[in-house]
Amino acid sequence: MELYQTRFAEKLKEALTAVSPTIGIVLLLSFTIAPIPPSILLLLLFGAVLLIIGMMFFTLGAELAMTPVGEKIGTRIANSRNLGIVLLLCFLLGFIITISEPDLQVLAEQVPSVPNAVLILAVAVGVGFFLMIAMLRMLFSKTLRSLLILFYFLVFVLAFFVQDDFLAVAFDSGGVTTGPMTVPFIMALGVGFAAVRSDKHAEDDSFGLVSLCSIGPILAVLLLGLLYHPESTGYAGSETPVIRDSVELWRYFAAGLPKYIEEIAVSLLPIILFFAVFQMISLKMRGRPLKKIVIGMVYTYVGLVLFLTGVNVGFMPAGNYLGFMIAGLSYRWVLIPIGMVIGYFIVKAEPAVYVLKEQVEEITSGAISGEAMGLSLSLGVSVSIGLAMIRVLTGISIFWFILPGYLIALALSFFVPKIFTAIAFDSGGVASGPMTATFLLPFAMGACEAVGGNIVQDAFGVVAMVAMTPLITIQVMGAVYKYRFAHARAEEALEASYLDIWADDDIIEL
Repeated sequence: MELYQTRFAEKLKEALTAVSPTIGIVLLLSFTIAPIPPSILLLLLFGAVLLIIGMMFFTLGAELAMTPVGEKIGTRIANSRNLGIVLLLCFLLGFIITISEPDLQVLAEQVPSVPNAVLILAVAVGVGFFLMIAMLRMLFSKTLRSLLILFYFLVFVLAFFVQDDFLAVAFDSGGVTTGPMTVPFIMALGVGFAAVRSDKHAEDDSFGLVSLCSIGPILAVLLLGLLYHPESTGYAGSETPVIRDSVELWRYFAAGLPKYIEEIAVSLLPIILFFAVFQMISLKMRGRPLKKIVIGMVYTYVGLVLFLTGVNVGFMPAGNYLGFMIAGLSYRWVLIPIGMVIGYFIVKAEPAVYVLKEQVEEITSGAISGEAMGLSLSLGVSVSIGLAMIRVLTGISIFWFILPGYLIALALSFFVPKIFTAIAFDSGGVASGPMTATFLLPFAMGACEAVGGNIVQDAFGVVAMVAMTPLITIQVMGAVYKYRFAHARAEEALEASYLDIWADDDIIEL
């Protein structure tokens, strides 16, 4: 019990450190250039409390349960001698987890003229198919770079023929489907698969699953864009809530809580069922390890319910209203630097980012630090939000940002160590989580409404931009790492060759 109390204290401190800067920035803006109604301010503050507590439970739960379960299931599947069974299980796992991803339900509502069930099933098939490809890559030691170049070439060929209304949402879909439920499990699955291999590239190949699984939804929505032709692309925004007292505040959150209790229960169910089947057939865990995983599952569930309730009910109205107020100023260009500052700090509050940083440190034995990862992600997201705000103010198509961005990212993959490319492309899906979908996207929508833009074409795409820039910043970090390593080796070689010209007695005389 004392151990759990210590861990809770650590996770609470991490959550406070991650969320406090964003809350501080929003409060500073609300008391200066962008005044917001007391109702929205109360929702934000109460939502922040739920977010912090939820993040504390989720990060501890993912550490205790989601990561160990994913690794164990991945190892067992990889040990199977039947390739057909391996592929079938991977497809089913990707398909079921994607259908249960909460953020995908939000995306389905945003695509005009496509039935929700059609979109969700298409995206789930895309993720399941690409999870199979990712596992085949690991089993047969194929390079991630060649697959990324092939599939992104296909993506951009299709993008030329798709309307702008589908373009932004298609690239957004790659981010929202790799959310807080999917990422910890899929990343751990990759570690489990890599553990079966004993070659020197096994650690490098343990990353890359999220990056490939993010391509499936993009292709799925682009293909739907060729089949469906929307007549109306309007987007109906939600009304600003009016809260008169603390009882109404509580009722507002209480009304949203059952929805997320049900959603997260449905989301966790496939993972629990998979684990239960493997536990009975193969794992046969007993005693303390099994109890630890059960407790971790409970923590994960409680954490995600509180987190999503806080961000959806509390943060979404604040983001929308702030964006509207700032873009309505006479000096609306300030939207760009403000967006960049918010983006720099808000990625620290993404739940899956913690999972990624810890896994990177563990796999690389600390060679790539979580601190360096966090800085690279923050810089990348900061740039992406700045570019997204430029799109909102100018109406430039997302295609002219996404195409050069991915070309730069793919070009960098030729000059950096393979593990940095895999981590970078995984990071894109990890960084674009619920905080982006529920605060930054409404922020862009509010700003777009204020400037009279097309919300579907100009505001949507924020998630896609957030998913793109870490691919560049983390590979730049890899290039710096490679240069420093080569420079250090050169200095060692020079020192050794300098000493070699002296005889032993000469050195003694010196």
